[in-house]
Amino acid sequence: MTSGTFHIKDTEHSNVWSVLRIMSDFTKGFDEMKAVGPCITFFGSARFDASNLYYKQANTLAKKLADQGYNIVTGGASGIMEAANKGAFESGKAESIGLNISLPSEQDGNKYTTKSIKFDYFFARKVMLVKYSIAYVIFPGGFGTLDELFEALTLTQTQKINKISIFLVGTSYWAKLLDFIKTTLVEHKTIDAADVELLTCSDDLDFIAQQLEKRLILHVNDLKEDGFCETQYYKKAIQLISNEKEV
Repeated sequence: MTSGTFHIKDTEHSNVWSVLRIMSDFTKGFDEMKAVGPCITFFGSARFDASNLYYKQANTLAKKLADQGYNIVTGGASGIMEAANKGAFESGKAESIGLNISLPSEQDGNKYTTKSIKFDYFFARKVMLVKYSIAYVIFPGGFGTLDELFEALTLTQTQKINKISIFLVGTSYWAKLLDFIKTTLVEHKTIDAADVELLTCSDDLDFIAQQLEKRLILHVNDLKEDGFCETQYYKKAIQLISNEKEV
């Protein structure tokens, strides 16, 4: 048997194993997340420590939202992810969920999660980060955060997911990027002017919380129209609306 044949055999074996691991990632994620109810996903840099302004804002907003009953989802690591998980953990009124990734140099999960799931593949993890959330709150970050931001925009723009709210926190940080989107992209007609409205940039945490109440009602209406009234997720969403009315 030639070396080329060995390579083909090895590749075929590797492909089969990869498919099984991919299936395992998705099955694990769906099983763990299907009944948690409405979530808010936080994105942002893993490099910020507890003294950073954005860390403090993420912690404050996550606690505020968890107090209202929203589950908080993050990538499960440090920085903004830790801040958001910590806020939800300290609230104790909702799940603090960390969706981590297995890496050669191990990415440690933060200690503020009530539910932690580890994935082998980034794309499976990404699906779970967005699938069960009614909104994404995106704090300053690097390439990973930008990747997550533009994927969220693309999925919403192309209607591959139900319309969700995308908030950018850190008006001075995002100003030049927003200007590029509003001018260069629109001027060259690579996006429509209306696409800019998919983003809301604000440092007002109370405003964001208020907008999420409106988004939840729209989300529930979408679920009802799509025939999901008997699901645990829908029932928890209805309960969340009832709780908000009682407050």
